[in-house]
Formats: sequence, structure tokens, C-alpha cells
Amino acid sequence: MRYVVSDIHGEYTLFKRLLQKLDFSDRDEMIVCGDIIDKGESSVALAQYISSLPNVRCIVGNHEYAFLQYYHSLLETSPNDFDAVLKQLQAYFPEDGHLLDWDLVDYLEGLPAYIEEADLICVHAGIPLDASRRLLPLSEVSVEQLVNDRKFKDPAVLPKDEKCVFFGHTQTDCICGESKILGYRRNSRVPAASIRDYFKIHLDTGSWSNGVLGCFCIDTLKAVYVKKD
Repeated sequence: MRYVVSDIHGEYTLFKRLLQKLDFSDRDEMIVCGDIIDKGESSVALAQYISSLPNVRCIVGNHEYAFLQYYHSLLETSPNDFDAVLKQLQAYFPEDGHLLDWDLVDYLEGLPAYIEEADLICVHAGIPLDASRRLLPLSEVSVEQLVNDRKFKDPAVLPKDEKCVFFGHTQTDCICGESKILGYRRNSRVPAASIRDYFKIHLDTGSWSNGVLGCFCIDTLKAVYVKKD
């Protein structure tokens, strides 16, 4: 099975609970639409765990992007003292920063800005549309736009493109008042048969603030949720 999730925000135990509920195995695949770090108590532990899973791919969110900007600013001022740089990066995560090493920094720096497949596109926040409501080519969209877009979440923003766009960034309870995944179907009068029957799917269920983590199964077109105790 293929799954998509977003905005886990350091909730390591909750993510492990999700994988257990999915019975996630080597036969399955998962895409994480960014923001695995910050807010929760186990940002580094979660990032290390995700980086260790060969069948889980992650893209950069605005929180990873901010961390990398901080990292690059440190390199500009401390180019010859990498031990000092690592200590400052570890202090970025007050709860478990001591776990951060250079391998994980390199992993975060190598995260792509988006993932595109035959039937879907995964970004963190959204993709700008042109005047005809078509998605702008991803090669023409800056990383800053992909991780910070605030318009794409609006229910009225429905791209005409054939591929479904998965995104997070803004909690869905800001849209509908509930911590649930929002799927925008092309034709709500007939059952969806494939992921292409959706314009977009909004994933951020507020794992840190609301204690709900949801993911969407691309193959079954169903959402799965876990909650904190």
C-alpha cells in the first residue's frame, strides 16, 4: 500500500503508533509532506527514525527549511569550526538535540522540495496556479513558495490538472473545525475510483496541538487516524 502523511512535528510515539495501526511493512511505501521537526518533544529522534526507513520518503517543510537556513547562516560565520556548528545545531532542539549528528543534518539538507509521480504531486504547503487555474510548472516555483503557500489551502482553490496534490502546512481544523483529512473530489456525486478523482488532499490534522495524526492511503482512498492517549 502507498500512504501519505504530513506535519508529524516531533511526535515520534504517535508516528510509531500510526505505522503499527497500518501494519506498515517493507511491502508498503509512505511519503511524508514535510514538517517532521519542531513543536513536539522528539524532533531529532523522529527524523532519525524516518531517515532510517528506506520505503519512507520525505520532502522539506517550512520547519526543515528554517532549520537549514539557520544551519547555512552558521556556516557563514563559523566556516572552520564544525564542532561548534554542530553544538549550535543541537541547541536548536532543546528536548533531544543531543541526538543530532552530521548524518542527519545531511539527510535534512538533501530533502527534495516536492515529489511528483504519475498520479500525484506531494508538496508541503501548496502550488501557485496560473490564470486558467492550472498548476505552475514545479521547476518555476521557488522552494519558499512550496513550503509557505497560504492560498492553496482554501477550499475554492481547485487546480484543473489531472494529478492529485497532497499537502499539509495548515491544520485542517482551521478550515472545517475538525481534525480530519480533507479530500476535494472532482465529482462528489459518484464514488471515487482512483486518486485522480481528487483535486487535492489536505493532510495536516494537528498532531502536536490536537494529538491527532492522520494519513491517507492512495490505493484504498481511505484515511487512517491515531490519537494521543
